[in-house]
Amino acid sequence: MDQNLIAVIVGIVEGLTEFLPVSSTGHMIIVGHLLGFSERVADVFDVFVQLGAILSVIFIYKERFYRFFTKEGWQLNKGLSIWHVAAGIVPVMAVAFFMYKYIKEYLFSPFTVAIGLALGGLLLIYAEKKTEHKQDQLVKNIDDITIKQALYVGIYQFLSLWPGFSRSGSTIAGGLLVGLSREAAANYTFIIAVPLMFVACIYDLLKNIHGLTAHELQILGIGFVVSFIVAYWSVLWFLKFLHKYSLSSFAYYRIVLAIFTYWFFYM
Repeated sequence: MDQNLIAVIVGIVEGLTEFLPVSSTGHMIIVGHLLGFSERVADVFDVFVQLGAILSVIFIYKERFYRFFTKEGWQLNKGLSIWHVAAGIVPVMAVAFFMYKYIKEYLFSPFTVAIGLALGGLLLIYAEKKTEHKQDQLVKNIDDITIKQALYVGIYQFLSLWPGFSRSGSTIAGGLLVGLSREAAANYTFIIAVPLMFVACIYDLLKNIHGLTAHELQILGIGFVVSFIVAYWSVLWFLKFLHKYSLSSFAYYRIVLAIFTYWFFYM
């Protein structure tokens, strides 16, 4: 298959799944195996298209990110602050730094992804059931999130280090379990994703981007643009979806995909 077409397909998959609770990493691994996209550029590509998705979130929350660079953005009693963001990302960044090599070497396979998809789906179902009759007690506004809640959401994010578990899935489910509404949990998840993913992507790029050809850089550019556009609309759609529906449909999709993945690759 033409590599430019592969770049478009994988860019669409990344844009659709990066901020939905279905595991973009899991989908990228599965699609990469299906398309036979395992050349040297593939590792860099998977990281580079994530930067496109990150940029889309910066556009959507641009006022919020601008506020982080003002005096109010550093004050705890003025709504969501830079300290809330740090509480959600510093713990998982520290753990990821020391586990990076192990994760890359042992956990990037369709089998481990299938496990993560299934367990992550069960976590979403549990979180929905646990908060089903407590909707009026949940924090509705992202500016009302406490540092303690932000830290606990960050701890739930440890689960996302297992490919297939999903960063947004683990943090949104964790947000529900620590007292946030779906909308507040999703908004917080998307915001803390930007610095976390940016650091992770730059780290990966610096390790792998050397020696790329002009054609390979073209493939990266195509994936970046496609991912940005698709992720932008995907996030806006998901936030509207959460106003009316629960996360259960995503959970069932994950479980079905886990079964399909195991069947397709191992049976």
